[in-house]
Amino acid sequence: MKKVKGMRWWMIALVTCGLTLNYLARSSLATAAPTFEHELLITDKQYSYIVAAFQAAYMVVQPLAGYVLDILGTKIGFACFALIWALICMAHSLAGGWASLAIFRGLTGMFEAASIPSGLKASSEWFPAKERSIATGWFNIGSSIGALLAPPLVAWCVIHHNWRTAFVIIGGLGILWVGLWSMFYKHPRDQKHLSDEEREYIISGQEASYRTETREKPSVRAILANRSFWGIAIPRFLAEPAWQTFSFWIPLYMADVHHMNLKDIAMCAWLPFLTADLGCVVGGYLAPYFQKHFKVSLITSRKLVVVTGAICMIGPGCIGLASNPYTAIALFCLGGFAHQTLSGALFTLASDSFGKRDLATATGLAGMSGYLGATIFSLIVGVLTATMGYNPLFAALALFDIIGATVVWFTIRPSR
Repeated sequence: MKKVKGMRWWMIALVTCGLTLNYLARSSLATAAPTFEHELLITDKQYSYIVAAFQAAYMVVQPLAGYVLDILGTKIGFACFALIWALICMAHSLAGGWASLAIFRGLTGMFEAASIPSGLKASSEWFPAKERSIATGWFNIGSSIGALLAPPLVAWCVIHHNWRTAFVIIGGLGILWVGLWSMFYKHPRDQKHLSDEEREYIISGQEASYRTETREKPSVRAILANRSFWGIAIPRFLAEPAWQTFSFWIPLYMADVHHMNLKDIAMCAWLPFLTADLGCVVGGYLAPYFQKHFKVSLITSRKLVVVTGAICMIGPGCIGLASNPYTAIALFCLGGFAHQTLSGALFTLASDSFGKRDLATATGLAGMSGYLGATIFSLIVGVLTATMGYNPLFAALALFDIIGATVVWFTIRPSR
């Protein structure tokens, strides 16, 4: 059997492709919003209900999705969830109003909730602890690549066909990915193309909880009693509103405040997600850099990355001072970089603090906290944009992340 060099990187690339399609399905709604709002006579307030339906469903189901993944395993669990959300994405083409769109978005949120827990389980299976932040950074770029691809794809579909076509195409690509995942993803112990040297490198660098096989079910009570869980869940509650705002409101903001048309939005709305990709990768490499050059512990290196991202979030907090759309986009770009830098560190802290038995469940519970914050904030945006405008809301996002970084710094302690 031919051995493949660097097999762990091929596995994380497969995860990244899945995350890309997952977030492409999410972010396409925002780019299509100006078009379907006009076609279906949907107001900004009703659009906020559509966004909140996704976020609320994602929030409620993510702990359950994580629990199911811990029971079924990474390969089968991720494949099942991905197949269903791909089919539901295609069903968006049947929507006739804001209520039906909200239902489809809610169902999408339910089954897309397994994406981040699946990625973390895969990285914990395939990478030693010292490389885990790098692996997390690389698979997390899928979220921003998906958001980056959405504006040009949806704009092309609207110009040459209609907004419904975009969801059919994305759903079809999702089904194709499920086939590839089912064929190629295997645990390191079962991957025949993995060399003995790489297998030993992976296993010897993992914590004991990842090296041993266990059939124990995850304990939600034990997770909630863990101090580190709250050091992750509270900052995610405060940080997630920023990413959801960037993902769902940038096109409407640019149209409403700076009066940009669909083509102009398609030309620039993807840029913040390009810098978000950079944040994913840079954030992944920052932790080992801090550990090596500042002689800090593994956990402290992750916390320093969170602090770095929170400081950079001051930039998008000043969007209200932007006098033209190009300055606003530049500040959104800084926000995309900042958020994904600290977000990746929060994800990695979960894999540092929990073992294979309960990692996906803990990630799901923390994700529930994050999407609770995102849902509340989206509803606030939908109500207040007509009266207060966007500027105070952007300033609040920067403050949230600074508070979150403070919580991380003083709450999380080395677990091993």
